[in-house]
Amino acid sequence: MTDSMVDAPPAAVPAELAPRRSRWQRLRPWLPLVALAVAAVVPYSTAHLPGLFEGPLNSPGTLQLLAICLVFGGLAAGYDLLFGRTGMLSFGHALYFAAGVYGTDVLVTRAGLPLWQAALLTVVGATTLAALLGAIALRTVGIAFAMVTLAFAQVGAILVTRDFWGFTGGEEGLPLDVSGLPAALVGVTNTVNLYWLALAYLAVVVLVVHRVSGSPTGRVLAGLRDDERRIGVLGLDPYRFKLVAFVLAGGLASAGGVVYCLIVGGASPHVTTSELTLSLLVMVVLGGPGTRWGPVLGGIVYMYLDHRLTAFGSSDAVNALPTVLSAPLSQPLFVLGTVFILAVYFFPGGLASLAPRLTPLTRALLPARSRRP
Repeated sequence: MTDSMVDAPPAAVPAELAPRRSRWQRLRPWLPLVALAVAAVVPYSTAHLPGLFEGPLNSPGTLQLLAICLVFGGLAAGYDLLFGRTGMLSFGHALYFAAGVYGTDVLVTRAGLPLWQAALLTVVGATTLAALLGAIALRTVGIAFAMVTLAFAQVGAILVTRDFWGFTGGEEGLPLDVSGLPAALVGVTNTVNLYWLALAYLAVVVLVVHRVSGSPTGRVLAGLRDDERRIGVLGLDPYRFKLVAFVLAGGLASAGGVVYCLIVGGASPHVTTSELTLSLLVMVVLGGPGTRWGPVLGGIVYMYLDHRLTAFGSSDAVNALPTVLSAPLSQPLFVLGTVFILAVYFFPGGLASLAPRLTPLTRALLPARSRRP
């Protein structure tokens, strides 16, 4: 008779001793769906928020602003797949967004293709471009990688602004020929459809990023961010996994470019500049890199402030201030930079760190009776 040891099953915790989940913990998994539903019905609201928007929520101007914010929320979430979740600092991510914008515009306006064909060819072409350039750039690491991606982006910006083949319109940009678009996406009255399209893009990007982050590939990407050598020691190829993240982020950015082209009605050279990539970096840091919802919030808040601070700087309230205050406050970049510095200083983890920091305050303010199980 041989001796053998069998592990005893873990003791069951009595139901009365098991920690109870609070109402917030039970509702938390459903909050994204609730937020999506609320965002979807915004165009049906006639509420007017003075100071926040120039018109009611369902006005075309407000819906266009919200649509742009949603697109950049998704764009920041895709960029976070590189920066926050894999640890790759790319200064050329705007290239793939610009490829989506200009590719759609050129194929619809110059080639006369239907929108769905132009969008499909643009996303496939931009993703292929990301694979080719990423295969080269990822031969380097660190600051060298950042500089190589910046060089590729600068080449794209030069090709657009110089208009070598007469396709891009040069510094004047290229208006979108609406005759090749579906009627549901043309006209001021159909701005609501563009808003829903931007919301769908954001939902798809968030879903893709979260699925990748929760997969075995996502765990390898997190390991690359923390210690790339350890991933190599485990027998995995860091280059291959980083290329997957690079290509996926580029493809998501190009899809955002397609939506953005439809929202603004054309393409302009500013989407090719490195300043756009730096703005994406600020969005991610502002929201919280590597967090679930931080980059999305950072992108939405940044673009909202970027658009609204222009109106704020020229308002009567600012003009009535002394010159020593009105002069800097009339400059949107000064106000935006100040907000960013204060946010980073007081909330180093970004907007995503607000909830944990406010939890002790919330518990202190709640009545003792409401905290009893």
